[in-house]
Amino acid sequence: MTDKDLEIASKEESPEQGLPAQRAHAGVLKQILGKDDEDDDRPLPELPPLPADPRWRIEHLPFVLAAGFALVLCAASAGFLIGGPVAAVGAAGGMLVVTIGVSLTTLAIAWADVIRPQLVMPVGLAVYVIKYALIVFLMIAVANSEWPGGDAMAWSIAAGAVLLTGVQVFWLSRIARQRTP
Repeated sequence: MTDKDLEIASKEESPEQGLPAQRAHAGVLKQILGKDDEDDDRPLPELPPLPADPRWRIEHLPFVLAAGFALVLCAASAGFLIGGPVAAVGAAGGMLVVTIGVSLTTLAIAWADVIRPQLVMPVGLAVYVIKYALIVFLMIAVANSEWPGGDAMAWSIAAGAVLLTGVQVFWLSRIARQRTP
């Protein structure tokens, strides 16, 4: 296509809107990008009503945090008995990383659910990817430093993930039993 053909094509009218073809394409791009301010009279989608008490999203958090901090103390004790003070610090640090990660994940997902329930999946997945990437980078840094408490930290992170998941399952099963007739 030559420059002359492009000039003629840009001046042709769009059959759908009676606008020049170039302006019609710009309107489509603006609409796709959500920047079509000319069309403000569109109705908003129907959203489900919010629950009367939105605290249900995080009502398990105090229980999980209490269990997590109890596990931090247990991990420190076990680390001390198995490998001394350095292993105690490593084990407690690993369990603390998992407890903080679970708490922040819960808060991020609850925030997404308050803002718009359709955000729960993407925000949850993003938080998990970021959290596990940070844990991997932490473990790589600890392994490269050859810190003696690194093994205790790694085992504590693994045990903490399993145990705090179990605590959340216990909480959910307890709530399910209370709310079913």
